[in-house]
Amino acid sequence: MRHTRHGGAKKSLGQHFLTSPSALAAIVGAANIREGESVLEIGPGRGVLTRALLAQGARVTAVEKDHRLLPLLHEEFSKEIMGGQLTLVEADALQFIPESQELKALRYKVVANIPYYITGKILRHLFSAATLPERVVLLLQREVAERAARDSKESVLSLSLKCYGSPVYVKTVPAGAFSPPPKVDSAILSIQSISRDFFTEFPESFWFSLIKTGFGQKRKKLLGNLGRLFSKKELAEAFHKLAIPENARAEDLSTAEWRRLAAALYRLKKS
Repeated sequence: MRHTRHGGAKKSLGQHFLTSPSALAAIVGAANIREGESVLEIGPGRGVLTRALLAQGARVTAVEKDHRLLPLLHEEFSKEIMGGQLTLVEADALQFIPESQELKALRYKVVANIPYYITGKILRHLFSAATLPERVVLLLQREVAERAARDSKESVLSLSLKCYGSPVYVKTVPAGAFSPPPKVDSAILSIQSISRDFFTEFPESFWFSLIKTGFGQKRKKLLGNLGRLFSKKELAEAFHKLAIPENARAEDLSTAEWRRLAAALYRLKKS
């Protein structure tokens, strides 16, 4: 979501250029950057956010897919690159491995203004890395941020984030804050306290298979959806033990209830 004097927005990359100083300040503020901290920036574009991150004392690794922007960035940040405060990488963020030579920190933060169409893929990529980020701050579609952090009912998206950390809706960013403006409003989402502590009783692969199956057919009850993975006896035993109503739907369970159900069903599977 960016601008370049070498060309306009590239539609195929979902580019829209952030022009709002208040939104920029809110993104950086949500990242809560400490002096010398390592930050992975996805899609620096013209470097507006990059400049703000560097001003906070961050050591930034910026991954840019659009080759047209690299000469501009090298020119704009020649001093920071020479000084080792900024590393520019020409790559697809979905292929970039945080454990690579460009980002050696054991703990780092991710701050990014990403194209809407890769939001889910970016989040899965970040959380599947061997080294998890400490915090992720993203500017993304408002509807997605609301589903992740504000909805009273759970979804595959919210459960996929809450198993790693605490998603917080920071600020709405109207479409007019971009050039060209997107068709919908955006929002800043901060995912904090990231870890894999959630997965002490079952593996990640089991969790994601469970929630995707549980939400598989929205009109069906949870018991019916999970029948694709477990026997009636296993489900009856787990639901009874956890006092889950047989007519409950997937979105009716809280994150804590989903976790207890996952633990109970995994134990039954292993027994």
